[in-house]
Amino acid sequence: MKKIKIGILCPSEIAFRRFMPALQKQADFEFVGIGYANEEEWFGTASDKNDRSVLLKEREKAERFVVTYGGRLFESYEQILTASDVNAVYLPLPPALHFKWGKAVLKNGKHLLMEKPFTISSRDTKELISIAQDKGLAVHENYMFQYHSQLDWIQQAVAEGQIGELRLVRIAFGFPFRGAFDFRYNKSLGGGALLDCGGYTVKLASMLLGESAKIATSHLNNKKGFEVDIYGSATMINDEGLTAQLSFGMDNSYKCELEIWGSSGTLYTNRILTAPDGFEPTIIIKNADSEKEYILPSDDSFSKSLQTFSQCVVDAHIARNNMKAILKQAEIIDSFARGIRNEDN
Repeated sequence: MKKIKIGILCPSEIAFRRFMPALQKQADFEFVGIGYANEEEWFGTASDKNDRSVLLKEREKAERFVVTYGGRLFESYEQILTASDVNAVYLPLPPALHFKWGKAVLKNGKHLLMEKPFTISSRDTKELISIAQDKGLAVHENYMFQYHSQLDWIQQAVAEGQIGELRLVRIAFGFPFRGAFDFRYNKSLGGGALLDCGGYTVKLASMLLGESAKIATSHLNNKKGFEVDIYGSATMINDEGLTAQLSFGMDNSYKCELEIWGSSGTLYTNRILTAPDGFEPTIIIKNADSEKEYILPSDDSFSKSLQTFSQCVVDAHIARNNMKAILKQAEIIDSFARGIRNEDN
């Protein structure tokens, strides 16, 4: 297999801190370089282009990439999209920009690794997938937690009946306020708790409940002074009646928990969505007469996500199944949004 020559569109924190260390472990990839926006790409047709300091900071961040990881500097998004020696692009822009630039990536004949969420609507997601299919290109949504080996361990423990018959799944993911300038609190950039931490809980619930998983009830909460949803909750259910209760927020004390309640026991873990490379997850299984703690091996879920993307590039069957999963996630998120009752606090 020829190496996948990949570039990065935007010098984001996650690209520097997580993507590049994971990429360096992959024999299937070669890092070509990083692109930062030029003035027209950043400001568009806006008449107010006075604050160019942000563009200077973007260039400085991109230069730091090259100094740290090698590759070359592309002085616009267009340059990297049209580069003949780039055949795949990692796109970690804010969510509202995913459709525009993801479409540009695909239209230029390059495979697309998109940070989650894939887009901010199922309609946009469908269009990008349709373009990828027409051009024979791979796409991938980087919900990397799903590849951590702790999920396999948990599903095996449940299948073996260690907690009896399943009764309820609870998933909670929230974190403290990250600052007013963070894109998550900016509506025009695709902010909001549902598209960020909420998407993780939906994805995990879908994996645990299976193909028939759907939204039964959903609720989002605003907070005065913010233009986006800050926290929310939902119930998902499958055709067998198994229910998952979801809660999430981005002005909360930190929580990242999975609890699976069974007829004879309960399974619990507290880093199900955010276990970093080198972290050893702890699983607790409580039964009527015992409580056991299991320390699981560490894993590198970002590297595994990259490996899945690589497989999609070379295997059409894997690529199709991955597209199906991406679209299902987008449709459930849309269903969540349609069912909400939104309140100010």
